[in-house]
Amino acid sequence: MSGISDNFQRPVNYLRISVTDRCNLRCTYCMPTEGVKWVRHEDILSYEEITSIVQAAASVGISKVRVSGGEPLVRIDLPKLIAMLAQVQGIDDISLTTNGVLLKKYAAELKEAGLSRVNISLDSLRRGTFKKVTRRDKLPQVMAGIEEANRVGLEPVKINVVVMKGINDHEIGDFALKSMNGWHVRFIELMPFTNGGKLQPEFMPVQEMLDRLQSLGDLEACGAPPGNGPARYYRLSGATGTVGFITPVSEHFCFQCNRLRLSADGKLLPCLLSDKEVDLRPSLRQGAGESRITDLIMEAIASKPAGHRIDAGEILQKRLMTQVGG
Repeated sequence: MSGISDNFQRPVNYLRISVTDRCNLRCTYCMPTEGVKWVRHEDILSYEEITSIVQAAASVGISKVRVSGGEPLVRIDLPKLIAMLAQVQGIDDISLTTNGVLLKKYAAELKEAGLSRVNISLDSLRRGTFKKVTRRDKLPQVMAGIEEANRVGLEPVKINVVVMKGINDHEIGDFALKSMNGWHVRFIELMPFTNGGKLQPEFMPVQEMLDRLQSLGDLEACGAPPGNGPARYYRLSGATGTVGFITPVSEHFCFQCNRLRLSADGKLLPCLLSDKEVDLRPSLRQGAGESRITDLIMEAIASKPAGHRIDAGEILQKRLMTQVGG
């Protein structure tokens, strides 16, 4: 089969895979102060189970895979999974979202295994602010990881910045100027995952971010670097990198959503902001064949909603960001 669309004629060709709900940071917008109850190890999908799901997904037209967490690099032998996924017929693009803390150690091995590129979550260039946001003092390790990812060719390296008013919004210009040196920076609106579905006081819409950048000169619209995201991209005059904006709240892009999400415990999520889940794990562990898994994937695709309802003050997702991988 060459491809599949949902009930709203949106082609679905992209699967995001959370391989763990564990993380070595404790970002304030991702995880509550008290932490979360981890999924039991025996309930986490094995690499073989994940690969079986990807094989079934590829059979209906999924061609792009992104591995995430929690923090995916805290899972043992992650390059092994990348190598397994690289052998699945029909998968032509494998990427990774990471906080970068362990990336220096694994970048070369991931590249050799078949990883195409990485997105790195980085919300501050200042050590004190980084520690405040992540509750950990790991900025030097992240910067080393970015350098190593570029060195081994995991490109384009994209830097994801969740902008929070009063916390890191004063660094918007600093991040944008990094694009002069080849960085691909993407500013992301804060999503209401830890506030009962209500927008946090720290929320800043993209238009305000753009206003902050006026002093740097004109931002010219440009093409996107390779990848599958919904960002709008711009370039500062003379820059070799780009500045992107992702607007899940103020200007949602549900009308072009092309993805499914697989949680670490085997639930297929048709929408990041919905509590609808299709559980694949029981069928996998009862020995179901590929056709059964394919049927469940098709069920998830058929249940994709037209869009979220954040603008109406509704968020139905029961999982935290660390549990779905963003």
